Amino acid sequence: MFRLGLIINPVAGIGGRVALKGSDGANIQQLARQLGAEPLAPQRMQEALTPLLDFRDELEIRTASGEMGERLCREMGFKVDVVYSFDSTFSEPLDTEKALHNCIEKGIDLLLFAGGDGTARNIYQAMQAASRHRLPPVIGVPAGCKIHSSVYAVTPTHAGELLSLLVKGRALALTEASVMDIDEDEFRQDRVKARLYGHLNVPAENRFMQNMKQGGIQHEELALQDIAAYMVETMEPDCLYLIGSGTTPRAIMEELGLSSTLLGVDAVCNHQLIANDLTEQGIMQLLDEYPEVRLIITLIGGQGHLFGRGNQQLSPRVIRRLGMQNIDIISTAEKIHSLNGSPIRVDTGEEALNQSLFGMVSVITGYDETTLYRVAP
Repeated sequence: MFRLGLIINPVAGIGGRVALKGSDGANIQQLARQLGAEPLAPQRMQEALTPLLDFRDELEIRTASGEMGERLCREMGFKVDVVYSFDSTFSEPLDTEKALHNCIEKGIDLLLFAGGDGTARNIYQAMQAASRHRLPPVIGVPAGCKIHSSVYAVTPTHAGELLSLLVKGRALALTEASVMDIDEDEFRQDRVKARLYGHLNVPAENRFMQNMKQGGIQHEELALQDIAAYMVETMEPDCLYLIGSGTTPRAIMEELGLSSTLLGVDAVCNHQLIANDLTEQGIMQLLDEYPEVRLIITLIGGQGHLFGRGNQQLSPRVIRRLGMQNIDIISTAEKIHSLNGSPIRVDTGEEALNQSLFGMVSVITGYDETTLYRVAP
């Protein structure tokens, strides 16, 4: 019997689609709900557990009560051992740490958890406190707004497929993966202050696990200026342009002389600012108002993620409404090279949509310069 520890942070990622750029703190979680946000972590964990349905008789899941794991696991027909109970609908970081402590005390072969960088940090802290025990490896199911840590699988489905290999008895080497988190208050002010907290053991499978997010190492100002100049020169009159997050799209806003949101989605038409830091609902309203809309987006260096990492405002319904034919991908050549041949990744939250995006895409890498590159699982 494979003993699986399972923890869901029920509020992970709740602030993403309403442009709050995080979910840390009761005030932010309450505001997100007032803005109409719904928790995504249980759905993400369900996607991860789906590849394991054929192995239900070989699994015993040790988890926390209610929304932290018990409800979903019972609904999917898994054997459940509740090792920690909490009373509230909204879990706190201490609940995650206590649940993991009890899982370790009772004995687990691996921990599967759903959350973001804050959750990974809680997991790491609980592991440190339990260091006198044999500590299990982990697989993170990406469900938060911030996914800088490399303890996460590429998508929830990748997490489940990797775990199914272990349940079937395949021997997998372990490697250390980073646990990173950023200051959300600084993040909301467009300032990224990331810190490495430590490392956790994960299966050494690059096909399934994401790389650590790569920051700029070499100066690429000239390349960014070339891309920005080309994008501004080719903007069509009366077309609304949604400018995605990151330093590469921000170069376009700087070329236009407009204020920008480094970590959000802005809107421009006829070289004039329409809106900053749009929510999913705000984007949908603009899609109703403007007959022609294009999205300009970049990928994350090192990881290669295009959707699903820090830009949850670009939800499945937004992506479907736009269509890939109206999405311009921009990237410096250095960022493409940093992928080391790995594909561009998409983790929209809907597997059917992910699959529809797979294939070769044109990436604008300079002034009137494009590179063909593949989007793949």
